[in-house]
Amino acid sequence: MTGFRVALAGAQDYYGVVPDLTCLGKIIGGGMPVGAFGGRRDVMDALAPTGPVYQAGTLSGNPIAMAAGFACLTEVAQPGIHETLDELTTRLAEGLLDAAQEANIPLVVNHVGGMFGIFFTDAESVNCYQDVMACDVERFKRFFHMMLDEGVYLAPSAFEAGFMSVAHSMDDINNTIDAARRVFAKL
Repeated sequence: MTGFRVALAGAQDYYGVVPDLTCLGKIIGGGMPVGAFGGRRDVMDALAPTGPVYQAGTLSGNPIAMAAGFACLTEVAQPGIHETLDELTTRLAEGLLDAAQEANIPLVVNHVGGMFGIFFTDAESVNCYQDVMACDVERFKRFFHMMLDEGVYLAPSAFEAGFMSVAHSMDDINNTIDAARRVFAKL
């Protein structure tokens, strides 16, 4: 899920993790149906044709998916992309928190890179499954639908992450915060 949203080498790079195996879903194909994996030499050596583990796929090497993936990778490798994602996401998170606080709405917004989560809770932080399950899901549902009425489409579930894109502008973020401020006043 983190794909290239956090860093060019993914969350593993951001958090300093050296994985045994890395799996990437459709992001590696620019949203097309493709996936990729890679890992330590000893793990990869277990794959055919030199190793005993057979791996194949119906769409392996699909030229359209490969072209989309190449275009995606070319874009996310541009200097400053991840800094821009982080700047936009941080502005959104801080703006939502400020707007919620103005309306006395208990809210936690987690974010890293171009990913964020919105949680209606009195808790200081939301860090695990139990924390998420203790949040006010019904309030999130009302918030989601009221934001839709304001023309802002967020992730439709309290259990989903939201994603930022470099296609979003700071004006988009500020308009979203303004919409949330209006919604929080009625929530």
